[in-house]
Amino acid sequence: MPHPALRPHATTILAVKRGGQVALAGDGQVTLGDVVVKHGARKIRRLHDGQVLAGFAGAVADALTLIERFETQLDTWRGNLRKAAVETAKDWRTDRATRHLEAELIVADNETLLLLSGDGDVLEPDDGAIAIGAGGTFAYAAAKALLEYTELDARAIVEAAMRITARICIYTNDTLLIEALDTASEETQEGEPGSGTTG
Repeated sequence: MPHPALRPHATTILAVKRGGQVALAGDGQVTLGDVVVKHGARKIRRLHDGQVLAGFAGAVADALTLIERFETQLDTWRGNLRKAAVETAKDWRTDRATRHLEAELIVADNETLLLLSGDGDVLEPDDGAIAIGAGGTFAYAAAKALLEYTELDARAIVEAAMRITARICIYTNDTLLIEALDTASEETQEGEPGSGTTG
């Protein structure tokens, strides 16, 4: 039986913005200590009638609590992503019920990528990519290289970078969920939960 101190954790989320498209990708692996307990978890959510994407890494229950709070703020501020993110981060840091939650969030609309942390930070990348979770460093590095040296769109970049990460990071698998928002056509695109599975 697992040690009671062990909590299920999700792993890697990557977001990229390029050429009028914002894309988020998340792998499906959830670990409990050193054991993989789930391969196809959904770590990305569509919010605000599909106009906002949110991805999480960290303790699953904590992250879902934070996403619910963010969604409430998003509704309160009528879809204003920046204001909702700032208010969520403020509550996260100061509210006794949430200040110890162990998670990170990436939220995005068709114009903006933001990282929310429990320290009250709301960070916007200046290079079009951001990643969180155990494989976040690998995913970010791969995405940076693809942004700099290829003409791939945001969706293709997050998929390729996450596949590279899955080959390097033991806490990231290749069962990918990819969601994208296209600012040019205002159409949304959705990846199938198992579309990234190989062998």
